[in-house]
Amino acid sequence: MRTLVYLVIGIFFGIIMFKSEAASWFRIYEMFLFKSFHMYGIIGAALGIGIIVIQLIKRFEITSFYGEKIRFTPKTKGFSRYLFGGIIFGLGWALAGACPGPMFTLLGAGFLPIIVVIGAATLGTFLYGVLKDKLPH
Repeated sequence: MRTLVYLVIGIFFGIIMFKSEAASWFRIYEMFLFKSFHMYGIIGAALGIGIIVIQLIKRFEITSFYGEKIRFTPKTKGFSRYLFGGIIFGLGWALAGACPGPMFTLLGAGFLPIIVVIGAATLGTFLYGVLKDKLPH
């Protein structure tokens, strides 16, 4: 049942991503050239909503749909890990023309070349998991 709920939420998210043109390579290209506010507006709205929802969850101790307590674990402070991670993520986003959410949206919309990008992203995630203990954090 849980998987079905996640699948429905994912499909709904994909439709929203596609209809808002957040999965559009052209919109992403415009964003990196600072020619349009479209993507910055979507990202800013998501950030604002995320901050508000997390504060509401913490303040009112809201539980998950399954009655489980939602826990937020603080991350360790650091500068270089976020700088280098952000640069790698941004380069991948700029080269592929899609970040992880829209990758699957594009696949669902029938853009089959994105399979190469999904495969590379999966491989990169796997390699990070293998090399995680050897990398400076």
